[in-house]
Amino acid sequence: MDSDMKGFFTEENSVEVVTARFAEAKDQRLKEVMEVVVRKLHEAVKEIEPTQDEWMAAIRFLTETGHMCTDWRQEFILLSDTLGVSMLVDAINSRRPSGASENTVLGPFHLDGAPEYEMGANICLDQKGEDIVVRGRILDTEGNPVEGARIDVWQANDEGFYDVQQKGYQPDFNLRGVFTTGADGRYWFRAVKPKFYPIPHDGPAGKLLHDLGRHPYRPAHLHYIVTAPGYDQLTTHIFDPDDPYINSDAVFGVKESLLAEFNLVDDPERAKAVGFDGPFWDVEFDFVLAREDKAA
Repeated sequence: MDSDMKGFFTEENSVEVVTARFAEAKDQRLKEVMEVVVRKLHEAVKEIEPTQDEWMAAIRFLTETGHMCTDWRQEFILLSDTLGVSMLVDAINSRRPSGASENTVLGPFHLDGAPEYEMGANICLDQKGEDIVVRGRILDTEGNPVEGARIDVWQANDEGFYDVQQKGYQPDFNLRGVFTTGADGRYWFRAVKPKFYPIPHDGPAGKLLHDLGRHPYRPAHLHYIVTAPGYDQLTTHIFDPDDPYINSDAVFGVKESLLAEFNLVDDPERAKAVGFDGPFWDVEFDFVLAREDKAA
């Protein structure tokens, strides 16, 4: 047989034939990535052996996913989240030395330009929900306080919604704020106890969850982005360990090191000291930053 005939496609040599066409790729990283993607995709198809109808169903699913995307909703990211891919990519890109706080997913509801507050401010602007005090320290991996750390925090309200989801009902920048540590590295602010909530599940990603017998809920949490000069940026959450969905987060964002203790305080003197009139929740959680030259 003529040597030129060896490039014909067969079930057995499919990967080799397809990846051979990448020989003149202009971007070597793209070539490397696509060789892996093609190899794994072909392996999956050979193992699954889909029917033509099943293959077309997969094509329709991806088409519907694309049609669901808008300027404010990215259904492909939602699909990535619910399949654990977003968390895996984040884990690979945020490896840190032992003792440093762990990253988790950013989520879709962060906003730039949140108000900057003095320590102790209440970021709940509508006074709805159960009062909470969140406090702790920003430290380096040697246990030293980090001065000038910027703490950008945001959360859902007691109904499980972010301000951007309830325009006209919640005030703008409700439950969002930025704080900066002093020489002692300490931070504290007041807010409301967050609640679990469902990710958007009215599209293809939500239907897939339903068909797989999975729920769309995320356990109650607070979001943080912590930055300081010379340190690796930390994008993370703290979670309520008593939340009913703590062991089944729809986007796999929970890590054991990010579980905080939510303690109910019913002490009039302590309540008065933090500016509350009645019982409140108290959460203490320290964050440990890795220096940029030590983050892998």
